[in-house]
Amino acid sequence: MIRIKNEFDLDSTITCGQIFRYEYINGEYIVILNDRVISIKKDNNYIIVESSNEENLEEVIYDYFDLNRNYDEIIKKIIECDNKIKDAALFSIGMRIIHQDSFECLISYVISQNNSVRNITNSLNLLSYKYGKKIIFRNKEYYLFPSINDFCKLTLDDYRKCKVGFRDKYLYEIIQNIKDNKLDLSLIDKLSSNQALKYLMSFKGIGMKVASCILLFAYQKLDVYPIDTWVKKFMLDDYNIEGENNIRSFTQKNYKEYSGLAIQYMFNYKRNKKIEINN
Repeated sequence: MIRIKNEFDLDSTITCGQIFRYEYINGEYIVILNDRVISIKKDNNYIIVESSNEENLEEVIYDYFDLNRNYDEIIKKIIECDNKIKDAALFSIGMRIIHQDSFECLISYVISQNNSVRNITNSLNLLSYKYGKKIIFRNKEYYLFPSINDFCKLTLDDYRKCKVGFRDKYLYEIIQNIKDNKLDLSLIDKLSSNQALKYLMSFKGIGMKVASCILLFAYQKLDVYPIDTWVKKFMLDDYNIEGENNIRSFTQKNYKEYSGLAIQYMFNYKRNKKIEINN
């Protein structure tokens, strides 16, 4: 077990739509990382973490939850660029961009297309249960996400049995491209954001939104961002701006290298502020 003094917002970070494989049980989150299962909870200004694998746990947690980045300074810069976003940015203080495993993130967001969170989670859990490594944590079975080698053995029918729907063809082709070294996930770190977007979108099944999620949530390219319904509502209500191209032009002009964070703050505020008021 480790105890880290940090005031980041655990709830909004985990539940804001970045990841799909977690549970909330008795005041703590159980999260399945690429090589271990963790339990994590807040205790005043500390976070307490236990894991099925305690090796270099603090390093893993700092990396996964991006705890070394000064988000307060970034929020100040975003507000200086555009004071109208102040409420959304301050509402989202403490929310972090999770540094996910790139392969799991890729598969997750290909499955996410035109899909509900429940169905996405169900498919990912089925894939992990059938083909991932079993881990026992607190006397309960969990399953790590399958490796690329595990996925290389899957057929179209295997995907269908995991209820991925029409995305089965996309997943199968993407894995074949990885197997044939046509899609190299390690290359993306070396590309600019625009180059990385074009590269990912050259593969069938990866459009702008999916590619943007992968780059933001796995590669932490903070100038890249997905535009969803909540962001569109925010931009219309607060800026009277409509259309993805207009939203992108406005965002890139005003927030530059932190556009992805600004968009996440809009999303978080628009989706959760109403819930907070109603409660």
